[in-house]
Amino acid sequence: MPPTLEFSMQLFDLSHTITTGMPVYPGTPPPRIQQTSVVDADGFAEKRICLHTHVGTHIDAPAHVFSDGAGLDTMSIDRFIGTGRCLTVTTPLIDEQALAPVAGIVARQEVDFLLFVTGWSRYWGSRRYFSGYPVLSEETARFLQDCNLKGVGFDCLSADRQGSVGLPIHKILLQRMIIVENLCSLERLPPEGFLFSCLPLKLDDADGAPVRAAALCS
Repeated sequence: MPPTLEFSMQLFDLSHTITTGMPVYPGTPPPRIQQTSVVDADGFAEKRICLHTHVGTHIDAPAHVFSDGAGLDTMSIDRFIGTGRCLTVTTPLIDEQALAPVAGIVARQEVDFLLFVTGWSRYWGSRRYFSGYPVLSEETARFLQDCNLKGVGFDCLSADRQGSVGLPIHKILLQRMIIVENLCSLERLPPEGFLFSCLPLKLDDADGAPVRAAALCS
């Protein structure tokens, strides 16, 4: 008998399931999932999936808002894995005061990913999910832009308010990092001391891609 491996680490799934009826950003067509083969009739099962690059739990690449921005497929794989830190926010605007508990840690480049725990994922599947979620102030976004983070993540619809003209927060952050949106279960994570992973599909010229985001905690 081979030895049984035991791990003292906990692994947390931080991703929503992709389904045909899932919430999507207003105006984005929902995914279409079609069963094209079944085991009983064909000897194997297979599905055809049609979906946009920014549905479900996904990454925004710089190419999402900049015509000359980098696509996910051009980035080194280590850009999508690193140390994580959570920050619980309770105000509609994530300003310098809200960021204060982690500002020093982030400024000293002691963390790769900053995840904002807004609690908004509890509204997933309801109309309320699409508006009123907390967003960064432009000043806070510029501060984070200078901190050499690999990325930031949100358990809500977007880094900008729904319907925002010009996506100003996206354009600030995506100059230096990636954005992960529609995360879930962040409230289960410890504030710090975990490894965050958001590996995307390796799509050609990818402005974004769904991810199976996860955290590995000691």
